[in-house]
Amino acid sequence: MIDKLRSVTLCAGVIILPFSVFGGTTADTAQEAHKAYLAAINSNDLAQFLSTVTDDVIFMAPNSPAMQGKSEVGPWVRGYFEAVETSWQKTTLEFVVKGDWAYERYAYKVTDTPRAGGDAYSDTGNGVNIYRRGKDGVWRVARDIWATDQPLPTN
Repeated sequence: MIDKLRSVTLCAGVIILPFSVFGGTTADTAQEAHKAYLAAINSNDLAQFLSTVTDDVIFMAPNSPAMQGKSEVGPWVRGYFEAVETSWQKTTLEFVVKGDWAYERYAYKVTDTPRAGGDAYSDTGNGVNIYRRGKDGVWRVARDIWATDQPLPTN
């Protein structure tokens, strides 16, 4: 399981550009969604994580088929959180808000420490998060697509 997690890691991105590029509070609020998503991932708490994604969220993780909806993403994330204690760092490369949608492009570094013991594993990569503002006015992750910079394990 850990080898699979080494090649398939969960990610979220951070994007920081001057708020004037986005035209005010909508961009500020969209960027707050990123902070909530990252905090939820680093909390290693499934309920907190699921509160930051849309019901129809799509994950496109390295070396895995696409997962659609909380019913598919939730069990995958639960397994990840149960297998490792995870900690993410993000570097924002781009953030764009257009109406009720926003996207961000990022680079990441993650460290996963197996809960069963053993050496921690670090990974680096890049990805794209797409956010959607819901009818309740809350921005959530609707798409999370990422790729590791690491080669596949040879085991």
